[in-house]
This record gives sequence, C-alpha cells and structure tokens, in this order.
Amino acid sequence: MDGIFYILIIVIVVFVLLRRYWKPASKWRLPKKEFSAEWRTILVQNVTFYNALTAEEKVRFEYKVQEFLLNCRITGIETEIDTQDKLLVAASAIIPIFQFKDWKYSNINEVLIYPSSFNEKFETAGEDRSILGMVGSGYMEGKMILSQQALRHGFKNASDKKNTAIHEFVHLIDKSDGKIDGVPALLLDNQFAIPWIDLINKKIDEIYEEKSDINPYGGTNRAEFFSVISEYFFERPKLLEKKHPELYKLLEEIFQQDMSSKELSKARTRIGRNSKCPCGSGKKFKRCCGKSHYS
Repeated sequence: MDGIFYILIIVIVVFVLLRRYWKPASKWRLPKKEFSAEWRTILVQNVTFYNALTAEEKVRFEYKVQEFLLNCRITGIETEIDTQDKLLVAASAIIPIFQFKDWKYSNINEVLIYPSSFNEKFETAGEDRSILGMVGSGYMEGKMILSQQALRHGFKNASDKKNTAIHEFVHLIDKSDGKIDGVPALLLDNQFAIPWIDLINKKIDEIYEEKSDINPYGGTNRAEFFSVISEYFFERPKLLEKKHPELYKLLEEIFQQDMSSKELSKARTRIGRNSKCPCGSGKKFKRCCGKSHYS
C-alpha cells in the first residue's frame, strides 16, 4: 500500500507541474492579409536586397516578412520601436533564408530591441557595453537581442560589409543543427563541409596576418567568421567575389543565392509623389500605394 501511495503522490506532483509549466507549442501562423502599401514603402526606402528582386520575388519576400512577424514578437526594452524597426528585423531574418521555401525559425520567439550597445549582463548603462547583438541561450533560449542603433545603421549604410541583425540571424541559422560552429549542417551539403572548414581556417589565418579586408572580428572563431563573411556576402557581393572567389562560391552554395548578379548599388530609393509606384502597378506613387499620404 505504501508503494502505491508514493506512486500516487508522484503522479499528482507531476500533473501539477505539467499544468503549471508546460505549454503546448503554439500553432504556426500564416499571413492572411495583403501586404500593406506603408510596409512596402518602408522596404523600398531601406532594404536594397528587396529592391534588387523581381516583381514575383518581392511578393514572396513580403509574404515571408509577414510570416516572420506573425510568429516572432519584437519588443522594445527601454526604447520605443516603430514599424520600420520591426520590418528591418524581419528583413534581416528573411534575407539569408530567402531561397528556402519552407524555412521556419522555430528556434526563436522574440527579438528584444535595446536602445544601444549592452554588456554580458544585458545592462545598457555603465562600462564594457560593447555587444550589439546576441542569440540567447540558457534561460534566454528562443530570444535574440539587438541594438536599435546597430539595426538601423545596418540598413542605412548598406555598403560597409556590416549588418548586425543579419549577423545574428546567421548565427541562429547556424544553431539550427544544435550548435553554433560556423558549419550550418542544414544548409551545407556534406561534400562542401570539409572544403568550407579548410577555407575558413585559411581565411582566419589571413586575418591574423593582416592580409585580409574581412572584418577582424571574423578571426574570433569559425562561428563568428561565418556570420561576418555572410554580412559581406549580402552587402558587397561583387567585391567579395572579386577578392575572395572561393569564399563567394561556397556561400552561394550555402545560401542558394547568386548575390553578385543583383543590383545593390542604390542604397536608398527615394520615392516622390510623382515617382513610379514600387508595387509595379505602373501608376504614380501618389495615385497608388502613396495615396493615403497625398490624399
């Protein structure tokens, strides 16, 4: 009887704990509304990757942006965030995985936006605040932290080979196979894994020897190199192909994107009332997506 009693107590305790702490996985949400004209204008004015896409690709990009925002919260911490901030985060998430139709960021549910840099204790004031972005682990699992300043700068200056948000989402992609090691097993075919590792090691040596134009932070380890070189790939692909053709070719294999064929020269597309509407309708902006602004 005592044995049965103890088993009953254990069952009750487990039941209570499950009721308190276990939550069923939320259902993946899909967009049902049309992409708003206001959102499209923000993308056109800020995201060079989007501007370089074909009309069909832009529709797909917009859908993926909506899908990401439906399934991942964007929260401001000690700062106010706006629609542009949210769209820039979503664009950063979509750019690296754009060619992967069924990709879902199942390992993130919230992006925290801090006003500026922070330290390892997540403090935004005081000394040693050198961190601009971070993929969470432990009790921060499923979260990402981004500096608002760095997020905006990454798209404002689209040719400096630096984009903090893309950097962190590449870390998240790398982490999808269980570890952040610079070898994204889910995207990299086995036949390319060893050449990729060998090339990373070679390029890290060049950084240490000061014979490279790659951001020195990429010399920290393989994981950081992968994220740093991905920033380079998506911001200055033609230069990367010219200076590091082997790297460029392998990154093409990883991301399934021929970035050097895209026209990314227009860092910011300005839209006037009489400009052609970016939606592709052929109408003037003031008569189409910008109608609400000029009515």
